Amino acid sequence: MAGPGYTLWQMVLYMLRLGSLGFGGPVALVGYMHRDLVEQRGWISEADYKEGLALAQLAPGPLAAQLGIYMGYVHYRLLGATLAGIAFVIPSFMMVVALGWAYVRYGGLPWMQAVFYGVGAAVIGIIAMSARKLTTKNIGKDKLLWAIYLLLLIVTVVTESEVAWLFIAAGVLVWLLRAPPKWIAKGGLPAIGLAQLPALPAAAGVDLSVLTQIGIFFAKAGAFVFGSGLAIVPFLYGGVVTEHHWLSDKQFVDAVAVAMITPGPVVITVAFIGYLIAGLQGASVAALATFIPCYLFTVVSAPYFKKYGKLLGVLAFVDGITAAAIGAITGSVIVIARRSIIDLPTVVIAAVTVLLLWRFKKLQEPVVVGAAAIVGLVIYPLLHP
Repeated sequence: MAGPGYTLWQMVLYMLRLGSLGFGGPVALVGYMHRDLVEQRGWISEADYKEGLALAQLAPGPLAAQLGIYMGYVHYRLLGATLAGIAFVIPSFMMVVALGWAYVRYGGLPWMQAVFYGVGAAVIGIIAMSARKLTTKNIGKDKLLWAIYLLLLIVTVVTESEVAWLFIAAGVLVWLLRAPPKWIAKGGLPAIGLAQLPALPAAAGVDLSVLTQIGIFFAKAGAFVFGSGLAIVPFLYGGVVTEHHWLSDKQFVDAVAVAMITPGPVVITVAFIGYLIAGLQGASVAALATFIPCYLFTVVSAPYFKKYGKLLGVLAFVDGITAAAIGAITGSVIVIARRSIIDLPTVVIAAVTVLLLWRFKKLQEPVVVGAAAIVGLVIYPLLHP
């Protein structure tokens, strides 16, 4: 068997670059990895990518980070997964901590609304193009996969969240229809129960330090929230603002804005939130508590995906989950657009972004994001004097 066509160091450098320049949230980041690692470089096979995407969607935690960890695992196993994960997360962590320091030092970020006004609209165009590519590449003309895709798209738009058990149900459905196991013909279909994830008990009456409370809360966020940064935001709001009263509404919105204007995973907003609560220690604890569960889920499950991933039943299961994942991702584009496309100028920014990325295939997304930020700084004060 031929070895990989790249070194571990090359993968680490790629993840560092993606973490430093990859704008647009989980949808865009997942799309970049497919474009760069599968289509252009040929480091990762289409089958391995699909397995990684399915595993990342199946397990709880941030989607893009899990896929990045799996990309490192494909050829370099545990060491590759560890280094790829660290390289992917560390650049955005450092940027967010620096912005947190500036936020605390200078009493807020008055320019943030203007920047986010332009960047938020451009991000919609970026992730819409990424979602389109994922859809055409993985769904094709398969009617069953299209039905699953559309169902998850609608559910995501209506509920504004990602319903975890539907991903598993989609995989089971395609598995049973496309590659039914032999025991069905012999003994019928046994009951299939999907266990609910247990909620961690609240630490009522227990005197915990702030850092311990941060660790427990963000570990729950990393372990029990499925999908993209979109899915984790409502969970974070409920705990950070409503339950613990660590941040005000405005501070929380600023934290989400910071995550959107910085590259890397959107979930890195946890580091900004942690910094506002307890400085650098709070940022570090929040980030570690959020990402360690998804790392463990990925590396523990990956060997079984590698070992059994070529079986017809597993391939069918993966196809179903992949269709569900892409449907939910596309639905999240619509959900995010509701918050970012708020008037005619933002409609124009999003539309121009789509047209530019459609016309100029090699145009780098950071260039688009930078231009959109400048447009926002110019236009927003005129509309909101």
